[in-house]
Amino acid sequence: MLVFKIVEEEEWLKALDAGVYRGSKTDKKDKFIHLSTSQQLAGTLARHFADVTAPLLLIAIDADSLGAHLKWEKASNGETYPHLYHALDLSLVLWNSTVPLKAPGVFALPADAFAEQKKNPYLS
Repeated sequence: MLVFKIVEEEEWLKALDAGVYRGSKTDKKDKFIHLSTSQQLAGTLARHFADVTAPLLLIAIDADSLGAHLKWEKASNGETYPHLYHALDLSLVLWNSTVPLKAPGVFALPADAFAEQKKNPYLS
C-alpha cells in the first residue's frame, strides 16, 4: 500500500539537499510526519493546503518500507491516518509528482496516486 506526503516544492528541495526529510513545521510541532492514503489525499489538500499558492509535490512511499516507525492513528475528524515517527529516508521514496492548482483550493491529483507502485527515482 502506498502512503503519501504532500509538501511544498521548496521544502522538498531542501530535503533533497539534506538527504533526508524531517517534516514540515506542523510535523515537527506534532513530533511525527503526517501522511495520507490515496483515499485521504483530496481531504488533506482541502483541509491543510486550501490557501497554499506555492508549488506542491506528492511524495509516494510504500507503507511496508517504513516498518515500526509507521503508526496508524485516529485524527480529530475520526479517520485513521498514517503517521511516521522518524525522519523519512529518501531512498524509501518511490516517486514524486507535482500537484497542480486548478483553481483556488482545487488541486489535480496525479493518476499515479491511484495506480501500481513505481521504481524509486533516487536509486540508480
